[in-house]
Order: sequence, then structure tokens, then C-alpha cells
Amino acid sequence: MVWCKLILAATCLSRLVSRASPLPVEQRIDIHNCLLNYVTSQPHPAPFVTQALVQVIAKITKLGWFVLRDQLVFRDIIADVRKCLQGTVDLCMIGVMNLSELTQEMNLVDYSRPAAKHRKIATSFRGTSLKDVLMLLLAKPLTFQDQQQQSLAVHLLKLGLKCLSFDFAGNSADGSADDLHTVQIPARWRAIFLEPETLDLFFDLYHSLPPVLSQLVLSCLVQFASTRRSLFSNPERARYLGNLIKGVKQILENPQGLSDPGNHYEFCRFLARLKTNYQLGEVIVKDYPEVIQLVADFTITSPQVRTCTEVSSVSFVKTAEPHLLDTLRYLVTFYFYSRDGLEDPLDDTATVFQQLEQLCTVSMCGYEKTRTLLGQLFDQSAQNYQKLLHSSSRNPLEIAVQEGCLVWLVYFVGTFVVGRLTSTSTDERDAMDEGLFCQVFQLMSLMDAQLAQARNEKVELAILWFLDQFLKTYMGGHLQHTSKVTSLFCILNTKEGKVRCIFEEAAVNSP
Repeated sequence: MVWCKLILAATCLSRLVSRASPLPVEQRIDIHNCLLNYVTSQPHPAPFVTQALVQVIAKITKLGWFVLRDQLVFRDIIADVRKCLQGTVDLCMIGVMNLSELTQEMNLVDYSRPAAKHRKIATSFRGTSLKDVLMLLLAKPLTFQDQQQQSLAVHLLKLGLKCLSFDFAGNSADGSADDLHTVQIPARWRAIFLEPETLDLFFDLYHSLPPVLSQLVLSCLVQFASTRRSLFSNPERARYLGNLIKGVKQILENPQGLSDPGNHYEFCRFLARLKTNYQLGEVIVKDYPEVIQLVADFTITSPQVRTCTEVSSVSFVKTAEPHLLDTLRYLVTFYFYSRDGLEDPLDDTATVFQQLEQLCTVSMCGYEKTRTLLGQLFDQSAQNYQKLLHSSSRNPLEIAVQEGCLVWLVYFVGTFVVGRLTSTSTDERDAMDEGLFCQVFQLMSLMDAQLAQARNEKVELAILWFLDQFLKTYMGGHLQHTSKVTSLFCILNTKEGKVRCIFEEAAVNSP
């Protein structure tokens, strides 16, 4: 019953201090001090009650940020929290909650008030106090001996994430978003980020904490990986990136924590931000060969990952160092899966074609190795499929799995067809392509033979897409000379009028 009264009181006070016509300064100071004394001196109530009261304190502080009476009376929050951090674990937690709610309140746009006023307050808070808030977090030693200590760690990490996620550029006031996922860290923070101990602290915390906490650590590391490039000089950026890559290596060498779905998701975001913010030539640093192999292994064993890795940047590497991405083996293996109980990636058509567009860019990388491997996989998958079809048991699940593999392989072959528009045609490459295309045509015959018993829509759509790409590339006048592949099509067309009908159907049904 007491808690209900406290929540009601907090709600009423929040509305009172938020009115357009503010209370007198003396009354706001009294309310602020009364609430602060209560939450720091009374027995610890339910967490949601404390949070409600702390939110009122944060709102009073924000709205009175520029109030002057002999001094700026509502800016002593850092000094107040320092006193809390010297007390018990409960008192430390309340102090951190104060800072966390204040940081969130400062970053929150109140659309009932002028946007310029919000921006002025937020900018002042960022310039005078936010760095000190982050430094308090980095300076606080953490132990995890009991539940209380872990709760304090949660609040500290949430505070750190709010500091690193602050709207430094002021985009939220006009409703725009940072599409480049770049964190505009102020120049005054540069020394903090250049200290190797800063990143080491977070990577050490990741390895020390249980998954419910290590996920927050990875969320913070995502922000570190998103730090604007212009914050550093070229040598400084290389050192900073080297520390990030070292941390990636440590995580992948001890991947137990990545079995947690939350950690897995945040780590994928972390890798994606590294890929977005840095060029492949910059990533080729110390330990790069081991790291890229670990990332490849992680990609292969993580079918939930939907983004291509650094291989999409191969064409833009301007360094003599080996990038070790001369084959698409691990990408083929990554897509070459279908497991019971996992979401079928083929259901997301938009993502499929986005990935195919990336693969088209890199299909010329390791040309001979890639095509040889793809041909082997196609033969193996087609043979397994035929065996399953002629098996007396005809297990529907195993057949569906194999059909999913064939769908991806057909899409891969079609991707190489698209890549021919930007590559030089030679007799050797035509010969390799001819073998792959024959395999797809043979699969068409195999699927036709099964139409009386069953049909797979995804396989048929993949074949139609392949035929559409084949028609545009080899029969649309793009090639500079008559290739062996074009001759192959003519032979097939002469022997089987059915092939021409299939191409006409592909042209009609293509999107």
C-alpha cells in the first residue's frame, strides 16, 4: 500500500514540475532535495518505486538546468552521486540510477516544448557533465560476488550504454536518424577512447559476466566500433582498430558466450559496424589471418547471420597485404544449409536478392576455385536428392532439406551469370560456366520427372530466375563474341523445343 502511495506521489510531482508555467525556484529546490534525501536515506523500496522517484529528480534537474540563484542550483548531480558511490552497494546503485535517468532525460525530446530549448539543454549537459558521468563509470571497480553486485553492474552498464548512445549530433530533435550508424563522439573524449585500458575493460567484462550482463557489454562495444573515423588521426585510428580486432579474436577464441541469442545478435551487430566503418585494407592488421579465419568459422556455424562478411570489399582493397579472401568457400558453405527448427532464409525474398547482389560483386574472386567447389557441391547435392527420391522410405523432411540446398546452389549459379556482364569472357571461363549451366539444365529435367508426384515451388522459382538471367546475359547481345555457352544453348534449343518454351516462360514470369 505504501508503494502505491509513493508511485501516485511521484506521478503527481512529475506532472507538477512539468507544467508550462514552472513552480517557483524555491519549491523546485525543496522537492528536488526532499526526493534525493528520501531515496538515499530510506530503506531500499521496490526498484520500480525508486526509479519513479529518480525520474522526477531527473526531470526537475533538466528543466532547471539554467536556473541561476547565486549559482546554477541544479547542477550538483555529479557531486551528489560521488557521495553515493562511496557508500553501500544499495547507495551506489541509487546514485547510478540517478545519473542513468538524468542522461536518458537529457537525451529525450519533449515535443510539448520548443526543440531549440531541448537542444540547448542537451548540448550544455553533453559539454559540461556527460564526460564526467562516463568517467565515473570507467573508474568504478566492479566485483560480482553476489546478486547485489551484479545488479549494480547492470545499472553501470546501462548508464555506459546511454552515455555512448547519446544524441551527440542533435538529430533526434528534428526526427531524423543516423543512417550511417556513426556515433559522433566529441573531440574532448578522444583521450578516453585512445586509452587501450578503456576497450580492455569492456572486453574483460564480457568474459567475466554471465550472458544477461555480457549482452550489455557487447551493446557498448557496438558503439565503440561505430565511433566516427574523424575522431582519430590515421595512426591513432589504426591503433584503435587494432584493439577492436584483438577483442574480436578473444571473443571468437572463447565462443561459449555466443551461444546466448542476445550475445550472438549483439556480436553480429559489432562485426557489421566494423565492416561499415572500416575498409578491408585497414582491417588487415596484426593477427588478421587468425581473425578472418575465426570470423569465417563463426559465419559457417551461425546460420542466423544474414550479412556477408568483409569479402564484399575485396574489389576495393588497396594494399599489398594478402586479404585471404580469394575463395568464396565459406560463403557457399554458409548458405549451403537447411536445418530442422531454424527459420528458412528463403522465405525472406528481399534479403535473398540483397545477398545475391553482394555475391554478384565478388563472384569473380577466386574464379576457378569458386566454380570448382560449386560444381562439386551441385553434383553431390543432386546425387543425394536422386537417392532420396528413389529411396523406399522417401523421408519428406530429408527431401525438403536437400531441395533447400539445391535452391541456394541454383541461385549461386545464376549469380555467376549476372557477374559475366562485368567480366572478361574467355574460352576457359566459358568452359567452366558451361559445366555449371549444364548442371542446372539437368536439374530441370530431374524436377520435371517429379512433377507427377510432387513439386517444389522454391526450386521452380530459383530455376526461372536463373533462366531469366541466362536469357538476358547470353541472348541479349551483351557479350562481345559468340561464346561456347551460347552455342550450348543453341544445341539444347535444337534438340529439345521444350527449352525454348521454358525460356519464354521465364521471360513472362520474371519480376
